[in-house]
Amino acid sequence: MRPLLLLLILLAFPVAEVMLLVQLADRYGWSLLWYLIGAALGGWLLIQDERLMVFGRVAETLRDGHHPGRALLASAKKVIAGVLLMIPGVITDVIAVIILLIPAPRPASKPVDDGVIEGEWRREE
Repeated sequence: MRPLLLLLILLAFPVAEVMLLVQLADRYGWSLLWYLIGAALGGWLLIQDERLMVFGRVAETLRDGHHPGRALLASAKKVIAGVLLMIPGVITDVIAVIILLIPAPRPASKPVDDGVIEGEWRREE
């Protein structure tokens, strides 16, 4: 039952996207084409910007002693939103904007334990 439901959703999504695009094209005409080009360009710029920023964010997170998983998750979120913006359609654009509006998790205030035990010691022979 679940695979059939998943297949139905996967097939219904592009059909709904095309139906909505046809209705919007009827209503707004060539303006819709400019919107789709602008959204695709915005998605491409978002991916390009994130490609340049991800390594700096990871390096900064590691320098502060935190785990880089949160920085990578924030970057993955922006890349996924960029890909959704590049796919022509209004529904995918709405999903991309919702993904972008989800706040990024704050890094934990406690640094990662690197296994070093601080203290005084003396050698006994």
